Amino acid sequence: MEPVKIGVVGAGVISGAYMKRAPTFDVLDLVAVADLNADAARARADEFGVKAMTVDELLGDPDIEIVVNLTTPQAHVAVNVAALAAGKHVHSEKPLADALAAVGPLKEAIARNDLRVGCAPDTFLGGGQQTARRILDEGRIGEAIAGSAHIMLPGHERWHPNPDFYYQPGGGPMLDMGPYYLTALVNLLGPIEKITGVTRRTYDQRTIGSGPREGETVPVDVATHIAGIIEFASGAVVDMTASFDVWKHQHNHIEIYGTQGAMVVPDPNRFDGDVMVAEKNGDWQAVAPQAPYGDDNYRIIGVADMAHGIRRGRAHRASFDLAYHVLEAMDAFERSAHEGTSIKLTSSCDRPAPLPADLALGQLD
Repeated sequence: MEPVKIGVVGAGVISGAYMKRAPTFDVLDLVAVADLNADAARARADEFGVKAMTVDELLGDPDIEIVVNLTTPQAHVAVNVAALAAGKHVHSEKPLADALAAVGPLKEAIARNDLRVGCAPDTFLGGGQQTARRILDEGRIGEAIAGSAHIMLPGHERWHPNPDFYYQPGGGPMLDMGPYYLTALVNLLGPIEKITGVTRRTYDQRTIGSGPREGETVPVDVATHIAGIIEFASGAVVDMTASFDVWKHQHNHIEIYGTQGAMVVPDPNRFDGDVMVAEKNGDWQAVAPQAPYGDDNYRIIGVADMAHGIRRGRAHRASFDLAYHVLEAMDAFERSAHEGTSIKLTSSCDRPAPLPADLALGQLD
């Protein structure tokens, strides 16, 4: 299979994880990295032995087929639209946009171009999440009827030296971490039909706990505790909480309750983790994550899956439809709280195809 040449836009921290794992997949040929900060681009280029380019140079390179957009959320739509206009497929970091209303130009660009758009997270392709999917598909816990999902922590200002953006529009616990959990739930249970949510903002400001700005306060302009009920088209009902206001808790990341048992799903922000299964009256049993993507960080696997899709003429799993559906669901929590009513989603998506079992490292088909 002829490799697909890719270029990375955005040389921040997450770019290292993407670029490190690119050689795992023979279908990918990483050739360039670009950033508005030329020094950052050169540093990443030197680290991984690729070209440093300006963004315009990268978009104008006729050999690059996929642009991997690792910019900040506020720039996701603009960079994605520019990549499509340049004739490139694009895979973006999460979320698809910093607000549902911002996606319009991207939808218009997709309609004008016969090109693919994908979006993180792709952690649902990791061994832990794929194992949970296989257990559900095999019927080991029967029909999934309910579940729970919890993202709860005190807030990123404890460790992040510049946490301001987490507390401004486009930030908050749902847009920051919600994509991992909601994407995992859609992978397991299928598309969402309706959401009922409540929100609160506990503090008007946060105090930075580390770095050169330690002790400085930042304003909080978003909800920091979001809770609600997710109703899936399948009939399953899941309660979800996303919070930057919780110091300690003992909830699992995700639990699924079935007619014949229950399952504890590992952290959807990771690729590894055992799945815990209890069938009817049985004890909990650990199921190791499916090989080969269950023991490390394969952050670029969604890009590799898109490249396979391009070459083989099949759909890619971390799709625009999936990412848009998840973004609408996150928006629906806020809308529901503001309007005081349940929100029926207007979008849907296909449940992503599972990865085949017993793949070799680097394979996806």
